[in-house]
Amino acid sequence: MIRGLPPHMMATRRCLVMGVVNVTPDSFSDGGAFFDPDAAIGHGMALMHDGADIVDVGGESTRPGAHRVSAEEEARRVLPVVQALAAAGAVVSVDTMRAGVAAEALEAGAAMVNDVSGGLADPAMAGVVRDAGVPFVAMHWRGHSDHMQDLAVYDDVVADVVAELRTGLDRLVGGGVDVEQVVLDPGLGFAKTGSHNWQLLAHLDALQAIGRPLLVGASRKGFLGALLADPAGEPRPLDGRDAATAAVTALAAWSGVWAVRVHEVRASLDTVRVVAAVGGHR
Repeated sequence: MIRGLPPHMMATRRCLVMGVVNVTPDSFSDGGAFFDPDAAIGHGMALMHDGADIVDVGGESTRPGAHRVSAEEEARRVLPVVQALAAAGAVVSVDTMRAGVAAEALEAGAAMVNDVSGGLADPAMAGVVRDAGVPFVAMHWRGHSDHMQDLAVYDDVVADVVAELRTGLDRLVGGGVDVEQVVLDPGLGFAKTGSHNWQLLAHLDALQAIGRPLLVGASRKGFLGALLADPAGEPRPLDGRDAATAAVTALAAWSGVWAVRVHEVRASLDTVRVVAAVGGHR
């Protein structure tokens, strides 16, 4: 159970699908295609039409090597999009590490907060989430994008990520956040090598043993491109990774993951429906 979500999402028997809207000029997946607010709103509407359960709106790229934008610029990017999509009936998640941006987005109609830092980047985030009583996605995170890959050093990536997620969950609860508000995310690609990502996907049961719902975001990421490289070793281009993304969705849904975060909604939505149908006949 996740506190604060619409009843139909609490009762769902399938993995949910979160569609991505990047209101940025430099995100790895879409290269600024939706930087214009009208384009971003149109894309969010298309994701809704394709059946996205949640639309995740972010205004700051967190690709490896990215540098931060100002809080003012981030808010300028996301708030009109959040407001328009929420007014159109979308369940909107705001993807931000800043408490101020999260608070403004919630005021504009967002229903949940997705923080890739798990509340570490801004100590005020826990208070915003606590007071709003909304769902909060807390991702495994070790540092900002400009240096995070230098931190991809683990004794045992599964055990270490589980331990760090537990510590983060305890910190949030200690800050007054209701445990029922929290969703955890292993942070594929964030301070992780390709091998680390595959190990985490192979051991989703260990992550679920923490006792909170999981969000998995593998969509179009570099480790999929590397897996699908051509004979010359060139990674598969971004627009050729959606089938592999849907395969990860199948694995995640079969493992009982609460939601997947994807760029192309329809294939993953079809996938989770198939998994739910098979699971219903076990």
